Amino acid sequence: MGTATESMDTERLWGGTVAALFVALVGGALVFPERVYYGFVWHYFWGPVVADAKSAQCAVYADGSVSFLTDAAACRAAAEPVAYPGYTLVSEVGYALTMLLALLGVVFLLRRIDVGRDRGLFYALFPYMLFGGALRVLEDAFDGLSAADAAISFPWNTLIISPVIYFTMFAITLAALLASVWLRDSGATESYYYSLAGVGTGLLAATVGYLSVLAFTTDNVSLHPQITAVVLVGATLVTWLTWEAVERYAPEVNRGTGQMGLVVIWAHAVDGVANVVGIDWAKELGLPADLVPKHPVNRALIGVGEQFPEPVIQLVGTAWPFLVVKIVAAVFVVWVFDEQIFEESPRYAILLLVAIVAVGLGPGTRDMLRATFGI
Repeated sequence: MGTATESMDTERLWGGTVAALFVALVGGALVFPERVYYGFVWHYFWGPVVADAKSAQCAVYADGSVSFLTDAAACRAAAEPVAYPGYTLVSEVGYALTMLLALLGVVFLLRRIDVGRDRGLFYALFPYMLFGGALRVLEDAFDGLSAADAAISFPWNTLIISPVIYFTMFAITLAALLASVWLRDSGATESYYYSLAGVGTGLLAATVGYLSVLAFTTDNVSLHPQITAVVLVGATLVTWLTWEAVERYAPEVNRGTGQMGLVVIWAHAVDGVANVVGIDWAKELGLPADLVPKHPVNRALIGVGEQFPEPVIQLVGTAWPFLVVKIVAAVFVVWVFDEQIFEESPRYAILLLVAIVAVGLGPGTRDMLRATFGI
């Protein structure tokens, strides 16, 4: 009885926190629109999404209206607030806190429907992490197409632009999970794992298939399968070497996660290798130009790589510090998730690992497929 009451109190505390934050944000935006909405919400969160959706260099708010600029010099000369496509440190912190709150809410939901205590949910959700990255590439492909050729145009394309796409993916995944649990409870299937994984795999195949069609029917999209091959082989090799080192020299690191730890490291290896390939070696692998990093942390780490002597840069490029940091961080995460965490709160541990994999595999898949389809 005490456990049920304690759980209910925790849910109420979570609900009250979410409601208070929502009221503060909406109320502040209504009472102080210039400072709260345009100076914070629009500047760091919504403005970058709209600028990306409009394929603009930046979006500028001034005198009650928003304009979209296509000239980088004009963006630099404009008075704040100016929103650029991509992420900022402020937005990344905001999204991380939002993700943690959302994960807590999902834990409460999974407890209500009595799923997620075993590791099958982790593996069943794996295709959705790949699907999210592939879906984001669709919007990249639509940027260079006419309104008639693009399947989704503004404002609907904002649904598949980061970070809104994370909410879109959350809704799709939640719907698939609830439908799969319903099929299990109705006796149509013995387990919800296979139907859940099947939906995600089907969505991933359809998205990549549509990108392949665009590669053969439009000039904006091309096909470079060697990019995917190099990224996947490279990420698998890095993961194998890391895993072997952990198993040999520090086996206690992956005692809690087991094989899930291997997936965590591989996901972030894909992200790291995709960045190295796209930023440093895309031209050598057949693309007309190297890709440009959008994340501030990524750009900062590339700046570290640029400090090395020119012969080193010519040999290994400048993006490799990002790969090193990703692997070190992934191993640290695997080490933190010990056996005690899974015993005390298995649902939260599994969902947090899902989110950690998605943070690596989503952007990594996007970078890999962007290069693969020459976008």
